Amino acid sequence: MFGRLLNSLPLKTLRGYEHPELVEMVFQKTLAYEPTEAMPEMAGISTVLDFGGGCGAHYKDAALTAANIRWAIVETAPMVRRAKELETNSLKFFTDAQEAASWLGELDVVHSNGALQYAADPINKAKELCDLRPKHLLWYRLLMGDGRKLSQISPLGDNGPGKQRIALKRVVFDRTTIREDQFLSAHQGYRLEARGPDWFKFSR
Repeated sequence: MFGRLLNSLPLKTLRGYEHPELVEMVFQKTLAYEPTEAMPEMAGISTVLDFGGGCGAHYKDAALTAANIRWAIVETAPMVRRAKELETNSLKFFTDAQEAASWLGELDVVHSNGALQYAADPINKAKELCDLRPKHLLWYRLLMGDGRKLSQISPLGDNGPGKQRIALKRVVFDRTTIREDQFLSAHQGYRLEARGPDWFKFSR
């Protein structure tokens, strides 16, 4: 219903994930977010690089399973600047994946949930993350397809964790559908351990 309202009103349109109003929405929703479900896949895991992890909602989920986990989030520069005040000894924010991996040391997991398709070149980004040589790669909510470029329009209040917030603005994102053959080929030296329609787990 809210989606139909967005389409019928002359709403202000924000463009891109780096827009300050979107960054603030993700930040505020992350502050308010209270996880209710643990991440069993993080049992026994010590270090995670989270590509596109926002302000740390997935870290909050993972900490229910692994209280001492160390988590490095790789994000856009505006998101990193805003999220810096949330840093702890266990949670850090970076714009560069190599710097994030260096801070973690031995890298157990690269984790990404619904973010890869928003990278400028998803396949090369997947290769770059594989080159960090984590023990495992966990990909969730991938937009699989034929490699075409698409636009996405979503309500501003849908962005970030937890419940939708009413904000009569919308955000336009550019995204790229991911060809499965190219995505699988990007994981040289890894075996495909499990998968679903839009999620994959690789290990080495």
